Amino acid sequence: MFDFGFSKLLLLGIVALVVIGPERLPRVARTMGHLYGRLQRYVTQVKADIHREMEAADLGKMKTELESAARSFQSEVESNVRSIESEARETQSSIEKALDVQAPAANETATPAVPAPTEDAPTAQLELGIEEPASQASTRDRAVG
Repeated sequence: MFDFGFSKLLLLGIVALVVIGPERLPRVARTMGHLYGRLQRYVTQVKADIHREMEAADLGKMKTELESAARSFQSEVESNVRSIESEARETQSSIEKALDVQAPAANETATPAVPAPTEDAPTAQLELGIEEPASQASTRDRAVG
């Protein structure tokens, strides 16, 4: 703050002793010390307020930068999603067109349907021995019942 050396402080003390007097000098020195402490606290508080305001401004600036980056990322993702969706629709339509072209050709070369087995004809399960013939099942049911 001020450039006071020891010699200047000694001269100031001697002048204060002569002007104020030895009885009131301790009380004045105490009051000056309290005022100096208040001044220091006030300066410290102002510095802290300025520092907080600078940090708040920096945080606000960082917030706007992050928001703009998030918006640009979101728009990029949305554009990529739209392009992928359009590609998927194009692929789906091309597949549907290919199936429509192949469907009439497949109907022309289709084999006739296999008729359902009648009661008299043995089924594949019967031939493998998995199922009983209907005649044996009905006689068994009558014997049990």
